[in-house]
Amino acid sequence: MLPIGSNDYDLRDRPLVTYALILINVLVFVVFQRFGTNDAFTYSYSLVPYEFLSGHDLVTKYDQFNREYLVDATTDEVINELRPGSLHLGPTPQPVYITLLTSLFMHGSFMHILGNMLFLWIFGKHLEDALGMVRYLVFYLAAGVGASLIHIVFNQSMPGSIIPTLGASGAISGVLAGYVMLFPHKMIGVIIFFFAVELPAWIFIGIWFGFQIVNGLGLFGDPAGNGIAYSAHIGGFLIGLALIVPFSTGREFEEHSWRYH
Repeated sequence: MLPIGSNDYDLRDRPLVTYALILINVLVFVVFQRFGTNDAFTYSYSLVPYEFLSGHDLVTKYDQFNREYLVDATTDEVINELRPGSLHLGPTPQPVYITLLTSLFMHGSFMHILGNMLFLWIFGKHLEDALGMVRYLVFYLAAGVGASLIHIVFNQSMPGSIIPTLGASGAISGVLAGYVMLFPHKMIGVIIFFFAVELPAWIFIGIWFGFQIVNGLGLFGDPAGNGIAYSAHIGGFLIGLALIVPFSTGREFEEHSWRYH
């Protein structure tokens, strides 16, 4: 089930922050990550739960037999022996907590960034229009950072604690939560089994969130996790639900924005 658009006739202003967020994500992926091939940059700026919890950087080192080890760069303690080529963590800029933000603007593959930016473009512009640029930006970043913190809570032990995490999904999950609270009946264009249909936002986002729950219950703390941090998706959505009321308080919404259309 893939969203392809929504009606934008009721937008009052250009969603400049949404466009800027999309541009920054794309530039980071293309220029700094080199379309996902620059592992040195990606591993250095991704969020690693162990690094956040300890405040210490993790790096991959090699012994005289070319065996790979994950080492705490502060204490020089060997944390784990690695399979060859499995994890190449490089030095992270200090303090390591900066990765709470940097990881929000990186992606693991072309499909990863394409999917995230599609969701951000469809749902972000309406939420920005409702909240205003400043509130929307703070809301977005708070949901993203909060989602990362919740992911850390569920990955405090190995091997989950040493697996790098990156992507805008947590922040965008918060955007989805805000959207469904403010525009539950707005119609979303969706492709289902090669057919284009329209669904109310509450149905589409409800199905999406249900999918996160079903998969997340089996993947919390899973070292593989199919490469998806469902705990961050669920966490970002719940944070979005909690924040949307205070962030939207005092904002004026035109009546037609709430109607089924």
